[in-house]
Amino acid sequence: MTAADRSAPIATPSDAERAIANLHAIMDSLVQTMEEETARVRAGRIRDAVQMESTKSDLARRYAAESERVMMAKDMIGRSLPAALDGLRKRHEAFQALLKKNLTVLATAHAVAEGIIRGVSGELARKQGPSTYGATGRANMPKPMSSPPIAVSRSL
Repeated sequence: MTAADRSAPIATPSDAERAIANLHAIMDSLVQTMEEETARVRAGRIRDAVQMESTKSDLARRYAAESERVMMAKDMIGRSLPAALDGLRKRHEAFQALLKKNLTVLATAHAVAEGIIRGVSGELARKQGPSTYGATGRANMPKPMSSPPIAVSRSL
């Protein structure tokens, strides 16, 4: 399919069939990429998962563009290819469930990493502050700003 075919409006049932087939192919690639990314993150292979970002972004962009084309012609597709449109709706619902799972795994990995960094920061602040007691006899906690900042490398 050429770039002109991908951007041209859907005018005939054969155009609709090609657009739906193209959308299914894009979704297949996107699902495979997301499942691989999810598996890598769950296995703790964050660097490997990050390498998939450009592929995932490109597929997501293509998915959004092709979905928009199909949505613009949904009335015509619904009249001429109702079974194909219904199948596409069901496939989209399954895709949304996979997307939710992927986002949950990514959010969990982010929360775990943030918790580790906060824990290390708190431990460093506790160790660097003087160990003193207050007027009530309880240990004074160091002020949050009393420790030097932590440098974190963002390159994975």
